[in-house]
Amino acid sequence: MPGWYYDKKELRSTPSSQDGIDYKTEMRYRKEGARLIIDTGSKMDLGYNTMATGVVYYHRFYMFHSFKQFPRYVTACCCLFLAGKVEETPKKCKDIIKTARSLLTDQKFATFGEDPKEEVMTLERILLQTIKFDLQVEHPYQYLLKYAKCLKGDKVKLQKMVQMAWTFVNDSLCTTLALQWEPEIIAVALMYLAGKLSKFEVVDWIGRTSKHIRWWDMFVEDVTMELLEDICHQVLDLYSQTDANNTPDSPPLQSQKATNQPPPVSTQRSSNGNEKVVSPDQPPPVNVKVPPPSSDVPPFPYQTFTGAPPPVASYATPFAAPMGAPPVVAAPPHLTGPPPGPPPHITAPPPTVFSQYVNHPPPFTAVVPPGAPPFFSANAPPPNQPHRPYYPPPT
Repeated sequence: MPGWYYDKKELRSTPSSQDGIDYKTEMRYRKEGARLIIDTGSKMDLGYNTMATGVVYYHRFYMFHSFKQFPRYVTACCCLFLAGKVEETPKKCKDIIKTARSLLTDQKFATFGEDPKEEVMTLERILLQTIKFDLQVEHPYQYLLKYAKCLKGDKVKLQKMVQMAWTFVNDSLCTTLALQWEPEIIAVALMYLAGKLSKFEVVDWIGRTSKHIRWWDMFVEDVTMELLEDICHQVLDLYSQTDANNTPDSPPLQSQKATNQPPPVSTQRSSNGNEKVVSPDQPPPVNVKVPPPSSDVPPFPYQTFTGAPPPVASYATPFAAPMGAPPVVAAPPHLTGPPPGPPPHITAPPPTVFSQYVNHPPPFTAVVPPGAPPFFSANAPPPNQPHRPYYPPPT
């Protein structure tokens, strides 16, 4: 798998910096794109893991591409769209764009172009190739909860410290900490910062041994105080930054370098009720109207919206003369006369098929020999049946 951790020197020599964007402006672009992912995901009830994964994709993407080449808001929506599928919380692309549209101004949303969905879907293939299909990302959240369960002390203060550290982890997504350190180190540093601010001092923890000087020595090794303080300062710098109103919203597009002013845009309502951005440079849509039917074609009953039949006069126009009564057609000959009698094979008597056997029966073998008594005489049992007892008839 590729290495996704960079030092500070590499973070200052990104494609955006080589494209003429200074470091401060690039950090602002990263912050604004990450904030859009978090705000859009929160509005769509996505999990914190999904939003964090999308932000990590976003930061990794711009280590290989410039903000001038790929608008940050389109990339942010694309990263959130891919992260939703990876974290098994998928959302439709059109829903993500619609939610982002409600959070952006018309000028910022104009970077999506004429077909925002096609822009995001096309960029997804570039994003997958850029991050080398390394989709699984770990975040400090799980380590934060794991480490907090091992700490001893006041439960109320511990809970307050964990909540504050969780907030710091959320805000750290707007920095490049995910490109500098592993999530375990970020979790330890932000728990250390939250403990200092909430005045929660860790004096004991589960699994403590003599070689553990500080509580985080049990989880990560060779973490110095200088490293923790550097991470804490990068997060605290977020709260000291103020966005000036006169800063440009995005790098100028290639077609706007001469004027350095975005073209005015306007919104219109489409047929389905959604707003769409219309630029004066965009040619107006061609309205193709279907010509009405000619007057000699009468309307059909199923085309009436009221359900009532159309007037009868509309059906009389195609005919030159009124229609009279239908002509009288003579009945065919086989229907004019009386019905014929039954066929000959029904009226004649049945044939004598076995006449020779009826008139002269064959000499069948007699069952009882001549002169022998019958099987059942008046007072004698049947012959040759000794198993049946004989009971004389009553007198």
